[in-house]
Amino acid sequence: MIQLSDIEAAAARLQGQLLRTPCIASRTLSDITGAQVFLKFENLQFTASFKERGACNKLAQLTPQERQRGVIAMSAGNHAQGVAYHAQRLGLRAVIVMPRFTPGVKVERTRGFGAEIVLHGDTLDEARAHALVLAEQQQLVFVHPYDDADIVAGQGTVGLEMLQDVPELDTLVVAVGGGGLIAGMATAAKALKPGIDIIGVQTASFPAMVNAIKGTHHPQGNSSIAEGIAVGTPGQIPQAIIARLVDDLVLVDEGDIEQAIVMLLEVEKTLVEGAGAASLAALLKYPERFKGKRVGLVLSGGNIDPLLLAAIIERGMVRAGRLARIRVSARDIPGSLAKITATVAGAGANIDEVHHQRAFTALAAQNVEVELVIQTRGPQHIQEVLAQLLQAGLAAQLIH
Repeated sequence: MIQLSDIEAAAARLQGQLLRTPCIASRTLSDITGAQVFLKFENLQFTASFKERGACNKLAQLTPQERQRGVIAMSAGNHAQGVAYHAQRLGLRAVIVMPRFTPGVKVERTRGFGAEIVLHGDTLDEARAHALVLAEQQQLVFVHPYDDADIVAGQGTVGLEMLQDVPELDTLVVAVGGGGLIAGMATAAKALKPGIDIIGVQTASFPAMVNAIKGTHHPQGNSSIAEGIAVGTPGQIPQAIIARLVDDLVLVDEGDIEQAIVMLLEVEKTLVEGAGAASLAALLKYPERFKGKRVGLVLSGGNIDPLLLAAIIERGMVRAGRLARIRVSARDIPGSLAKITATVAGAGANIDEVHHQRAFTALAAQNVEVELVIQTRGPQHIQEVLAQLLQAGLAAQLIH
């Protein structure tokens, strides 16, 4: 079992090697959730994730012989970048095995740190098995993303810093994949403040740690927008620490995570990946549980594929009623479409897309159906647009 002293030693090793990220209050998120919310901006690290901490702590302790051999890691991205960057800084050879589904942005950034990339397998477990084979063949030091005491101690420095900066915190909410981050943070936080409440968050698609700790049998999915915590096999070292020190584990859905990503963009002007938004997703899903408490959330990473981000933002706009799809029926005569678009414009909405439908409709042959995607100010505004279309003699309805 790692101790507070291991985490303090890691903090000393990391000094000057990576960013001491800010932990600051969010007044708007506090108003929205009813808790006093403090955010730890680990997405501001050079590789945009807390994973650098564990990687740096591990690599700094290699023997001269191990340094000469080089290192190998398996990761869907953030651990890969952390290991690659700090290996490059220390002049070590680094080989990274990544599952084939890894977002291109993470693959390219890892390659940019001078690592040799091997894409193998469809899951982290398959990538891990291949990495262990390569480690054996090439005599490389295997750097596990979470099942390693030095890695866990490095990640624990996040909790150390949060309680140094905001000693009055009474709850920490942390995303859980393999469990390295929460295990390290729980070790530090419970030693410094035994009464602190520590809550882990997993996505419902990958509930491996919840099942392991609680003895539940939630089924596992095969993909998640929080690929950083899409871990099928929990770490043995973290699991033992979590069982002893973590107060509860909760599950959030994909939609909760999407909502949290958009909220952090809009409110905090900060970009997080799916795993980085999981802690806020828990706060939004279970507000009663955190009401009135001083809650620290870790924005654990910010490496998100731009195309995925674009899709999440668009879906967020739909959920907020700021993007809506409406169907308008009209006589198929010259000027009908102009009348529809003019009415929508008169109601103050902007048109994103127009789809003119003659053949695939149950309407009489002389009629036409027009589907519009419109930008609005919210649900109330959508109703105003529909009312104005009705007033203009056009049959209109919202398509959900």
